[in-house]
Amino acid sequence: MDDDRVTRRRVGAAEIRRANRGWWDTDADAYQAEHGTFLGDVDFVWCPEGLREADVRLLGDVAGRRILELGAGAAAAARWLAAQGARPVALDLSAGMLRHAADAADRSGVRVPLVQADALALPFGDAAFDVVCTAFGAIPFVDDSAAAMREVARVLRPGGRWVFSVTHPMRWIFLDDPGEGGLTAVHSYFDRSPYVEQDARGVATYVEQHRTLGDRIRELVDAGFHLLDLVEPEWPAGHEGIWGQWSPLRGRLFPGTAIFVTEKPTT
Repeated sequence: MDDDRVTRRRVGAAEIRRANRGWWDTDADAYQAEHGTFLGDVDFVWCPEGLREADVRLLGDVAGRRILELGAGAAAAARWLAAQGARPVALDLSAGMLRHAADAADRSGVRVPLVQADALALPFGDAAFDVVCTAFGAIPFVDDSAAAMREVARVLRPGGRWVFSVTHPMRWIFLDDPGEGGLTAVHSYFDRSPYVEQDARGVATYVEQHRTLGDRIRELVDAGFHLLDLVEPEWPAGHEGIWGQWSPLRGRLFPGTAIFVTEKPTT
C-alpha cells in the first residue's frame, strides 16, 4: 500500500465502525484463502504462533458451558468448543466473515448460532454466558475497548472467564514488517494513535487500535475483572510460517501476542 494511504491518526467512532465492517466484509474471502488452512474449520488457535486451546486450556473445562466467541470471524473456535460439549455462540460485526462461518459449518457438519452485532452493544442479557473469549477479534478494532470490557463483564456470570488475545503491545514500536525492517524501533510505545489505512480521499478503510499493557490491565480492573495470567507465547521450533508481520525472525526475538486470562469475581 502507498505510504500516503497508511498513517496514524485519531478517527471517530462512526468512521472506525464503518471502515472495519467494510474491510472485513471485503477482505473475508482473501483472509480465509490465506489463513483458513492454518485456522482450520473446527479448531481453536489463539495466535499466529500456533498456540491451541486444546493444549493450554485457558478457558478451563468448557463442557456444558455457555460461551460467547466475540469477533468470531469464520467461527472455527466456536465450532471446536461445540465439539468439546460447550454451548457456544459466535458473534461478529462482518457479514462477510459470518458467511464463511456458515460455509465452514456446511463443510464440517458442526453448527453454532451466528450473530451479527457490535462488541460495544452485545445483544444479550446480563450474566448470559459462563465464558467469553476471542482470538484477535473485536478488541483491537473498537474505538472504546474499555467500554467493550464493561459489556463483556455485563454478559458474563460471576465466576466466569474472559480470555482474549491481541497483538502484543510492544509490537507497535516496530514497522509491520516480518523481515529485517521489522527489527528497528521507529514508533513510541506510548503513542496510542490508531494505525489507519485510508483511501485516496483520506477516508479510513481499516483502523486498528493500540493500547499499552498497562492500559489493558487498567481497562480490565476498571471493568471488575481479576487478572489470572498474561500469556506471551514463544515462537515454536519448526514453525516457519509467516502471517502478516509475524515471522520466525521476529518471533524468536520478542513476543507477538499477548493473551489476557481474567475472571469476573463472584462477589
